[in-house]
Parts: sequence; C-alpha cells; structure tokens
Amino acid sequence: MADSARTPHATGFPAEGRCSYYVEKKKRFCRMVVAAGKRFCGEHAGAAEEENARKRILCPLDPKHTVYEDQLAKHLKKCNSREKPKPDFFIQDINAGLKDETEIPEQLVPISSLPEDQLENLIKKLRKASEGLNSTLKDHIMSHPALYDALNDPKNGDSATKHLKQQVDGKHRKKNSVFERLQIDIQHLCLNKIPVLREGKLPVVGIGKHLCGVATDLALRCLVETYAASFEERNEEPLAKRIKNDKTEKEINTLAKEGNEKNVPEKWTPVAGIVIALCCHHRCDWRHYVGKEYFRALGLGAVEFHYFQRMSSWATCGMQKTSFEASNITTKRKDNQNNDSEEHDEGGYRVTDDSSESLPGLLTVEEKKKIGHLCKLLIDQGRIQYLQQKGFNPALQYYTDPLVSLENVLLTALPIHSSPETTA
Repeated sequence: MADSARTPHATGFPAEGRCSYYVEKKKRFCRMVVAAGKRFCGEHAGAAEEENARKRILCPLDPKHTVYEDQLAKHLKKCNSREKPKPDFFIQDINAGLKDETEIPEQLVPISSLPEDQLENLIKKLRKASEGLNSTLKDHIMSHPALYDALNDPKNGDSATKHLKQQVDGKHRKKNSVFERLQIDIQHLCLNKIPVLREGKLPVVGIGKHLCGVATDLALRCLVETYAASFEERNEEPLAKRIKNDKTEKEINTLAKEGNEKNVPEKWTPVAGIVIALCCHHRCDWRHYVGKEYFRALGLGAVEFHYFQRMSSWATCGMQKTSFEASNITTKRKDNQNNDSEEHDEGGYRVTDDSSESLPGLLTVEEKKKIGHLCKLLIDQGRIQYLQQKGFNPALQYYTDPLVSLENVLLTALPIHSSPETTA
C-alpha cells in the first residue's frame, strides 16, 4: 500500500493539505483532508510508514469504513451505524401484515425462463381476472398557480418544464404551523404513538408522492388499520372537526378549545383522506399486499401475484417503442421520458425481464405494454377493494400527462360518510 502511495504518477502530486495515497482504481490521489503533520488521511493511514505499527480493521457495524483496531471500543460508541434507541412510535412490523409461510414461493424462475405454455396460462389468468375492470381512468390534471409563470417561461426547455411539473411545493409558509419530521420505515410506524396526534386526537390526511410498490401497502395499513383502529377500539372522538368553511381560523380555534359539540360530526373518522401517487408495482410484495383477499376471491395466490408484479414493469420499463412515438415529440423528450420511467427503479428488476427479446415470437412490445397495464390495474383493484371494506370511497385517476411521467395514476380515498358521491 505504501509503495502505491510513493510511486510517481502521471497526475503529478497530491493537492496541498490532501491525502498522498494514490487511488489506482480512480487514477488520482485521494482528496481527503489530512491532519497537521500527516501525509495520509485516516482511511489510508496504513500506507504511511510512520503509522504502519497501528492496524486498521473493518468496522463491525458497517464494513464500508475502517477504524484503528486499538480504538475500536471508542469508535463503536459513536459510530453513525450503531443501533440507536427506538422511539415510542416504532413497533416492529406493525404495518407488515401477516406472514403466511405456506403461501410464500420458495424459488420462482424469471419470466424469461418460463416455458411458453406457463406464460400463456398466466396471461389467460390475468385477462380473466381483469374482466369487467374499468381500464379507462378519469383525467384530473391540476396545476398550482405558483407554477404558471415558470411553466410559460420561454427560457425553460423540455427538461426544465418537466422537472417543474413534477415538483411539490414543500415550503409551508403558513404562520403558527407545526411540522415534525419522522425518520422511520413506514413498516414500523405507529401513528397513534406520535405525541402531537395522540394528544390532539387529530384527523389525518395521508399524502404520498410516488410511494414505490410495497410502501403504498404499508402506508395504507398504517393509516386505516393502525391509526384508525386505535380510535375505534377506544371509541374516541376529536375535540372538534377542523373544517375551514365560512368561519375564520380564529373562530375555529376558539370552538376547538371550547369543545363545541356542534362542530363534531355524528360520524367521525381518524383518517380524513388519502392521496397517493402510485408507482413501481414490480416492487410490491405478497406478504405486505393489502389486496390478498381480492386475489384469493379470483382464484389467484402468491405465485400469480409474483409474476403479475414482475410483468407490471412492462407498462413502463424496457420499452423500445411507445404509443407516443407516432406524435411529433422530439428525441430529447423521448429520452427524458425513458429516464423518468425508471427514476424509482433503483434495486428493482431491469431490462432482463422487460426487453422484447426475452419472449421471442410470443408478444409484441405493444402487447407487453397492455399486459403491464392490466397487471398494475389488477394490483390496484385489490387496494381499492381493501379501502372499500375499511369504510372508504376510493378512486383511481390520472393526475398528470404521461409525457411528464409514465407513472401517472393517483389513488384517492375519502371516508364514505364524507364523500359527495360513490366512486367504484
């Protein structure tokens, strides 16, 4: 290691105050700052002759970094990867759903390795299960006035315009608003243990921007089972329903403090509404899926779900053509569209199962796209039925143009007693 550091390189010498270790893989010197009087940073200190006596080892909590062996005990107390105390609202797997080992497939082959007759049988099951489902969703595309000037600015090109349309205004400027950020996996989040919600007995509105795959199911269970069920069990009601109609905020707050019963509806629900932008159905998981009952009623199970969620990626990923190519769209916009379709796909299934070559002579690209949409629709329909059974009026609708995002379906749900109309 020391020889590597002393060997002359075409890149010259390390920058002043920087580590002298030459990183062969990157063909440059390490850029970490060194301590006064040292030639190497802490990570590459073993390369220094004067520090060869001290051995560096991999951190047992996180092997991505090293530590001096004689300082391991001290390091473990402050390592960022150490296990931290769990907050009260952390309850292991509270939103995970029941795990039925008998239903979880042990080993399933990739779609590309399935015999042709098995694949055809799966597609037949999909089409039969999807009969009667409304695949034509309503368009409900909205735009905030704050974006008008930026969207109409001629200086913004296609990429900038698309980026603006995908943004959500996260700057809440309302006075006296209280915000609290919780860093926790939704799988373990118990909302009724959060002090501000527990003490105020506040109704919740669940909003999710692209909750990838399984995260949607975890969020739904977190809202309508974990949070809502806790109020039903205790038979509790809020101090006042905070609806902004013709009353001023001051009047509403006054009424809330007085506990005015006139403001409390006869039927109150802890969850006032749900809005989730759906995406990445290929990242779903049978154990956590909230629509198991729906699938079982159709004669489907864990194996079919596994392949349907894999095939759902055909709707957006790995496509060589799309129906938009017939229109006058620039090549640049097409590239942006393809990139967008995989923006939530890190760690997911890639082109190996999605390319048209994986199924030679069996399906065209357009046919695969339609099958992918059917898979998404069927998975979402299970979520729709789940919400209906929990006392909600759910709906699926398009919330943006597919040129902005191919993942453009929105799941909304309102409590039945507060919904103006019933939506199937």
